[in-house]
Amino acid sequence: MSVASRISVLATIGLLAMTAVWGSTFVLIKDVVDRMPVADFLAVRFILAAIAMFVLFHRHVARLERRQLWRGVLLGVIYGCGQLLQTWGLALISPSVSGFVTGMYVVFTPILAAVLLRQRTPLAVWLAVGLATLGLALLSLNDFSVDKGVWLTLLSALLYGLHIVALGSWSRADEAFGFSAVQMLAIALICLLATAGHGGPMLPPDPRAWLATLYMALVAGAGAMLMQTWAQAHLPATRAAIVMTTEPVFAAGFAVALGADALTWRMLVGGGLVLGAMYLVELVPRRGDKENLPAEAIHHEV
Repeated sequence: MSVASRISVLATIGLLAMTAVWGSTFVLIKDVVDRMPVADFLAVRFILAAIAMFVLFHRHVARLERRQLWRGVLLGVIYGCGQLLQTWGLALISPSVSGFVTGMYVVFTPILAAVLLRQRTPLAVWLAVGLATLGLALLSLNDFSVDKGVWLTLLSALLYGLHIVALGSWSRADEAFGFSAVQMLAIALICLLATAGHGGPMLPPDPRAWLATLYMALVAGAGAMLMQTWAQAHLPATRAAIVMTTEPVFAAGFAVALGADALTWRMLVGGGLVLGAMYLVELVPRRGDKENLPAEAIHHEV
C-alpha cells in the first residue's frame, strides 16, 4: 500500500470516528434543548469551541494567507447558516422527517461537485448515494409533509453539501488547524447573531447541561472540525459525504445503548444499507493518477 493510500485510509477512519462522535450527541442535545433555547445552545457551544481553537492554534491562523482566511470565514458562514436553518426547521416538523431531510446532503454533495468542480462522478458512487438515501429513509422517516419546516431543513442540507464540496477543494493538510479555527469563529458569530433578538445567549442552566455543552463544544465541535478539515484534504468530497451518512447509524446505536430507543428492523436494515453504501464507494475503481488526488488537487487541475 502506497503512502497516499495509507493516508486515505487514515482519513476515512478519522472521518468515521468524527461521525460517531456526532452520532453520540443526539441524546445529549435532546436533553439540553429541553431546558434552554436551541439558538442559545448553539451559540454557547460554538463560542466555547472557537475560544478553545484560537487559544491553541492562533499562530496557525496568523500563518494563513488572506485568501485562505476569507475562505475559512465563508465556510463557517455556510455551516453556521446550515445549523440555524436545520434547527428552525426542526421546530416545525418531526425529528424523524428532519433527520431524513438533513441526510439529503449525501445526494446534494455529488451533484454540487459535478456542477461546481466539473468532477466526473462514477456510476458506482451514484448507486451508493441511492443506497444511502434509502437507508436514511428507513432509519428516520415515519411520515412526510412538504411544509415550511421541510423546506428550511432541505436548504440546510444543501448548505451542508456545499460546505463538504468547498472544504474538499480548499482545505490543505498543513493548514488544517488554522483553517478550522477560522471556520469555528465564523460559525460562533453566526449563531450568536441568531440570539440578538432576545439580548444574547442564555447559559446552560445546570452542571449536567454544562457538561454536555462542553463535550459538544470541544469534542463534537472543535475536535470534529479539525478532523473533518484534515480528512477532507485527503479525500474526495463525495466519498466524505458517504462516510458521514453513518451518523444516523451511530445515533441509533447510542440511542439503543442508552435506553432512549428500541432496536427495530428499520434500524437494522437502514443501518445495513448505509454501511453498504460506504463500502461500495470505497471500492470504486480508480482510473489513473488524477482520481487518486485529493479533491482540491483535482479542482486545481481543472
